[in-house]
Amino acid sequence: MNIIPSKKMSLFEPAIFGDLKNYAKQQEAKGMHLIDLSLGSPDIPPHEMLRNHMSELSKRSSSYGYTLSGSKEFLEAVANYYKRVNKVDLVPETEIVQTIGSQEGLVHLPVAFCDPEDIVLTTNPGYVAYAAGINLAGAKPYYIPLDENRGFLPNLKAIPDDVAEKAKLLILNMPGNPVPMSPSIEYFTEVVEFAKKYNVIVLHDAAYSEFYFTGDAPISFLATPGAKEVGLEINSLSKSFSLAGARVAYIVGNAEMISIIKQLKSNLDFGIFDPIQSTAALALDHAEEITATLRSTFSERHITLMNGLKELGWEVAPSNGGMFVWAKYPYEIDSVSFAFKAIEQTGVLMVPGTTFGSEGEGYMRLALVQEKELLEEAVKRLKNLSI
Repeated sequence: MNIIPSKKMSLFEPAIFGDLKNYAKQQEAKGMHLIDLSLGSPDIPPHEMLRNHMSELSKRSSSYGYTLSGSKEFLEAVANYYKRVNKVDLVPETEIVQTIGSQEGLVHLPVAFCDPEDIVLTTNPGYVAYAAGINLAGAKPYYIPLDENRGFLPNLKAIPDDVAEKAKLLILNMPGNPVPMSPSIEYFTEVVEFAKKYNVIVLHDAAYSEFYFTGDAPISFLATPGAKEVGLEINSLSKSFSLAGARVAYIVGNAEMISIIKQLKSNLDFGIFDPIQSTAALALDHAEEITATLRSTFSERHITLMNGLKELGWEVAPSNGGMFVWAKYPYEIDSVSFAFKAIEQTGVLMVPGTTFGSEGEGYMRLALVQEKELLEEAVKRLKNLSI
């Protein structure tokens, strides 16, 4: 049988993560002890309260039916969380939609709003799911420069007028992945003005909103005057509450846009396992208690890795939050080759910057997913690189 994939599949190349893992296993078989800083998968387990809650609900025979959409308990927990943490009022029934993790929401959202050949504004470098969603919708990406002189904030003024006029969607991510730039009310005000001027829908990916290490929490896009008129915010419980495998997230904001997403999702899935929804609601209700420990741990890791790389001569992007360190290495070698060399010589797994776009050449993304002592060991090993 001659099995031929669709032409669209040519747009979805295999991610490099699998190749890195396979090569790392080969080195491990030779006796290399690995330190994996590649995937941003939380190493801290969920709070015991959440594990116990999930366990008890999962024992109930009544827990195994279709949920079809977000439960009343979950939607109200999201609204209460946004009111407490972000000072944003949300109507649970009309301004919140649940997604099966933020990846699902990010990949499907362009399908709800973009026709083939529509322009989607995004960043280079940027999270890989954005490109997947744009390709799935048949839309065309336009990449906004990340201006180092502006704290790596996407420079909207660099977008030509003729491109902005044709754009349908703008995707932002702050604190970002892979570049952990921080937003401000001034910047988000600029975004709202841009969206109104060019009639562009804004999606802000706030997956790392609980990862801040100094001062106040990053501002929610929806806390900006006029933001709810032009856009949406997506947030996930994967990182902030260590519920990555549970796959639960939500999109909040403009009611008309939320209605369109609900219409799409009603044709795609039948909701999330009820014990997961209830556990997610419990997590949001106790967010302040749970995330305080997370911030303390990740702040220490952030300082350890950032300062360690700087001592090795790496240029580290300044940040006050996020789950990653974005750093330029001091060697004349392309980032993919460097990533494999680092595994071979040191056993340290990092993600090459070009995974996130051409502008990532010369950079590595390192995830803060190991204990402080292992991060110190990783820096020590990287010091002995021979390139």
